Amino acid sequence: MLQDAPLLSQTLAVTAAVLLVFVSLAVIYLSTIEWRDRRRRQGSTKSSS
Repeated sequence: MLQDAPLLSQTLAVTAAVLLVFVSLAVIYLSTIEWRDRRRRQGSTKSSS
């Protein structure tokens, strides 16, 4: 069991890093989509009035 500890901790570290990157990219993607949608809505409001 003690011999597997470095492998287990390395696996957990890699999993945590992958999850961190995934969540960061998801937040950037959703923020970009929301920003583009907000800009589009403001543009259509100004042009219609």
